[in-house]
Amino acid sequence: MATFNKRGYRAPKEKEEKLDNNYIENVNVDAKDSATAKAFDTLDETASRTEDFVQKNQKYILGLLGVIALLTIGYLLFQRFVAEPKQDDAADQLFVAQQNFQKAVDGDAKADSLFNLVLKGSEGKFGVLKIAEEYSGTDAGNLANYYAGISYLNTGKYDEAIKSLENFSSKDEVLSTLAIGAIGDAYSQKNQPKEALSFYVKAAEAKKNDLTTPRFLLKAGKTALALGNKADALKYFTDIKDNYESTPEGQSVDGFIGMAQ
Repeated sequence: MATFNKRGYRAPKEKEEKLDNNYIENVNVDAKDSATAKAFDTLDETASRTEDFVQKNQKYILGLLGVIALLTIGYLLFQRFVAEPKQDDAADQLFVAQQNFQKAVDGDAKADSLFNLVLKGSEGKFGVLKIAEEYSGTDAGNLANYYAGISYLNTGKYDEAIKSLENFSSKDEVLSTLAIGAIGDAYSQKNQPKEALSFYVKAAEAKKNDLTTPRFLLKAGKTALALGNKADALKYFTDIKDNYESTPEGQSVDGFIGMAQ
């Protein structure tokens, strides 16, 4: 029997298969993502091990923290009740010695006696020798070594002067340089010009300034000249002429340059 399509009738289309966008076959995992995942795994493992370690050693860790706390508190208490009072006491002891020292270096007619008072003490206060010994580690105790060294130098005790000055240290550019140069003076007085020269050069090179540098360059030049080393002497004298001409040493160096040429 013949079959006729009704007007307007269309055969139904076959249903299209829909792609499930939520499903992707053959997913390729990036190598970087894999490395990142491994890194996080490693961090997790490390954190876990750390937690285990802390739990197992909690008593020891707390004990160590307690020791650190006690040491810190002990240090602060030491500074407050021991170190600071010691500093103050040392400064008080040094005051009289400082006054006598200043009078001596200013040219007092009784300079020798004053230097001896600096060393041994007066007016019920310690001398710098006792201060350096009793207050070692304090600023005043350190400064006492400088006063002792200069006092010994001016009273002709050169070995003692060297020892005291070598025990002195300072961040002050001028004072530290003067101490080095004073050791050179002590060796010069002991008739050891080579040793004196080495300290004069060291002092001249320590901290460049218009006060100490030309002073010790001139001493270095004179000592080198006395040793017959004119080349080095000329170098030191010329340094003064070229760089420190306006200083007292620079005003008088021309004659020494002539001797060294």
